[in-house]
Amino acid sequence: MSVQKLIVSAMLAAAVISGPVLAADARLLPDFTSIVEQEGRAVVNISTTQTVRETINAVPEEFSGDPFFEFFRRFAPPQQRERKERSLGSGFIVSPDGYVMTNSHVVARAEEITVTLGDKREFKARLIGSDARTDVALLKIEAIRLPVVHLGSSANLKVGEWVLAIGSPFGFESSATSGIVSAKGRSLPDENYVPFIQTDAAVNPGNSGGPLFNLKGEVIGINSQIYSRSGGFMGISFAIPIDVALTVAEQLKTEGKVSRGRIGVAVQELNQDLASSFGLARAAGALVNSVEKGGPADKAGLRAGDIVLKIDGQPVESSADMPRLIGAIRPGKPVRLDIWRDRTARTVTVVLGELKDEAPSIAEREFRQPQKPAEPRSESLVSVGLVLAELTPAQLSRLGIPFGLLVQQVSGPAERVGMAPGDVIVGVGGQALSSARQLREALNAARKGGPIAVQVLRRGVMLFVPLTVGDAK
Repeated sequence: MSVQKLIVSAMLAAAVISGPVLAADARLLPDFTSIVEQEGRAVVNISTTQTVRETINAVPEEFSGDPFFEFFRRFAPPQQRERKERSLGSGFIVSPDGYVMTNSHVVARAEEITVTLGDKREFKARLIGSDARTDVALLKIEAIRLPVVHLGSSANLKVGEWVLAIGSPFGFESSATSGIVSAKGRSLPDENYVPFIQTDAAVNPGNSGGPLFNLKGEVIGINSQIYSRSGGFMGISFAIPIDVALTVAEQLKTEGKVSRGRIGVAVQELNQDLASSFGLARAAGALVNSVEKGGPADKAGLRAGDIVLKIDGQPVESSADMPRLIGAIRPGKPVRLDIWRDRTARTVTVVLGELKDEAPSIAEREFRQPQKPAEPRSESLVSVGLVLAELTPAQLSRLGIPFGLLVQQVSGPAERVGMAPGDVIVGVGGQALSSARQLREALNAARKGGPIAVQVLRRGVMLFVPLTVGDAK
């Protein structure tokens, strides 16, 4: 058989095989059409209006080169002007009598909220309540027999699942985009109360507040944020898990606000060096770096250097888990904390206080080194690269600490872990510091044991750093 005939035979065989194979591949792809048709009816467009007051110059800036400009500006002071500012977002109906869920930031500071249904009917909406910490808001429109979405659960959501987002990006109503779940339990800066769902479904401004569906047509999240360097979609979107959103919405509906527990501690992430310094084999848990005096944790005996491993039996894998788990529990309830202290597992029971929106952070003060300290006693620890000075009584009083060593110079191991001049060492190995000698002895004792946890006060914030110890001199 000639070469030409062999090539033709192979091409014919490939054509015969490729038809059924391509058809089978197409059948394996998700079909979102029924979800869009059935659930899309309950997805709404939300527009808001608010009055913005701004200051304008009575004399236009284009006349600034005119020699009489300053003269006229002196006798024509800036004027206040009001203008209407409009914004767009999305939402979805959760009850036939008109309750609508969306993002808090979609309706923040809105004076008027309009909800537009899929059939183009418009309703003025009333804000039942909003919660900025989770970015969830609940609205009410006066209507009956409305289409509603089917609510699912985000608890069993798996990375890699197909998801569908429906909303109004840039005002284009009822736009559907699809993708997969890229990750779960994402923590974002300043967003400590939501374990975000990360997806690559295209989400843009205007999608905020819209639903994220699974392949069953159930809402498993509320589209909330995107990660972008350009302001547009870049493949990373974040949604609020529906389980979190529903808990918040129920409190907003019944009480008009959300009540959260607090224990009055600041925590930080554990890395392997810090975990090893406290005798933990694995870097899991939340390291307590400061305790509010007189707060719930202080009353229960919790102290800086404790590592919270479980909250009412739920594992704490990272420091980001702790605000979320504690915040989900109502104030006044006793909570069991499994902690690690002095290389031993312990149990502490804390009665939760209530988190207030206006509550200040645990540490707000900033320490500034005086230009002429009153003859400080210097201490040099060459092996870890530190030159220290004892704080004066006035400085200690100002900082509210009983004892501290001011870092004057850093190099070597101390510089590598991020210590800097101006830091104040207040503890070592989970124990409060009372003298420079105590620090030296602790470093000498840890010389062969690797890193040791040093507690530092930096610009009003307590934190632990894992200092690798050599030969302390």
